Amino acid sequence: MSRVSFKEINRLAIPAIIAGIAEPLISLTDIAVIGNVDDNAVEALAAAGIVGSFLSAIIWIVAQTKTAISAIVSRHLGANRLNAVKTLVPQALAFNFMFSLVIYFTTAFAAEAIFRLYNAEGLILDYTASYYRIRALGYPLTLVTFAIFGVFRGMQNTSWAMRCSLTGAVVNVILDYLLVYGWNDLIPAMHLEGAAWASVAAQFVMLCMAFWFYFKKTPFSLKISLNINPRMRDLLVMSANLFVRTAALNFAIYLANAYATDYGKNYIAAQSILMNIWLFFSFFIDGYASAGNAISGKLLGAKDYTRLWNLSKDISKYAIVVAIILMTICGIFYRDIGMIFNKDPEVLALFATVFWIVLIMQPVNAIAFMFDGIFKGLGEAAYLRNVLLAATFLGFTPTLLFGDHMGWKLHAIWMAFFVWMLIRSGALVIKFRKKYLHGKG
Repeated sequence: MSRVSFKEINRLAIPAIIAGIAEPLISLTDIAVIGNVDDNAVEALAAAGIVGSFLSAIIWIVAQTKTAISAIVSRHLGANRLNAVKTLVPQALAFNFMFSLVIYFTTAFAAEAIFRLYNAEGLILDYTASYYRIRALGYPLTLVTFAIFGVFRGMQNTSWAMRCSLTGAVVNVILDYLLVYGWNDLIPAMHLEGAAWASVAAQFVMLCMAFWFYFKKTPFSLKISLNINPRMRDLLVMSANLFVRTAALNFAIYLANAYATDYGKNYIAAQSILMNIWLFFSFFIDGYASAGNAISGKLLGAKDYTRLWNLSKDISKYAIVVAIILMTICGIFYRDIGMIFNKDPEVLALFATVFWIVLIMQPVNAIAFMFDGIFKGLGEAAYLRNVLLAATFLGFTPTLLFGDHMGWKLHAIWMAFFVWMLIRSGALVIKFRKKYLHGKG
């Protein structure tokens, strides 16, 4: 059989979609709840958006071991050599945990200095610092959970991660309302800090569930061998390349938020809504990229290049269909969507003038994310690094600077993102086509 079946792809993709949207759903719930508080709603929403952007940046950068673990485990599974990585997995989990502590202690105590770089000041700066210090407690929880999810994906299973993520999202939604607004006289209203504690609680629940599946469903343990697994070097090199790649990715997001903050509180509030919707779409479409990541690694291990080529075509088609469905739904409810997150007429007006750019770029995003996932599964981290560096510094940044100079403001930011995604998708398609078109590795 020369193709991976639709059923097999969706067996991985659909749970990955559900698991993937749980994380941005937590952030979307935060900004929806926070954006409708009675006191300083615009400032609180702006702070949540800035912190959410920074948290995503850090987590995406340091959680790249998830992708590296998935690629290595899936290739060894395809080659029937899973025993070779039994000591690697607990060593990788320990590495993620120790690294997360370093990240926490180096950022939590410098919160004000960090968020001044985003042009936050006054009440927004106060809110960002207090909100971040609580959310940062979740670093060890999230990074270990993500590493375990990487193991699950490498084992060709995304449903375990889905169950963990869904449970965490439900916990977060319930606690958001209880802790932000309060409940009778039993729970005091904690405003923005309540949302932060809700997120940390949700992350703890997800970690506990992830460990349960890890011990019950996988052949791995937490016993750490003092002899470093010989594949640890491959893991760290791949992770390092993905660190650099993701740092470039998040530099673009940082620039976008810094410029939006500088334009004024209504601009960063609208940008927070736009960015979180964009991330929600990204994680939604990324479910098929996760399937491509898991299956491509297995096919590479089995040296089945014909099925690998056909896989790339099939999942790209499925992802574009998903992107078009999302575009259509949002087009129908174009103005109503913004009102979910904030009622300020100036914020909503800014949102409405730019949201169309976010929508029309979704098919391009779909292609970029699909091949991102495939290239990660193939271990092509160095090429992914180079593409992101080029897209960020030769595409995104010049476009943003030009648009800012022309006074386009939020339009400049989202046109820069569009150029960014065009470069990413084009470079990956060209490389993959050149290397795998005729079924050769």
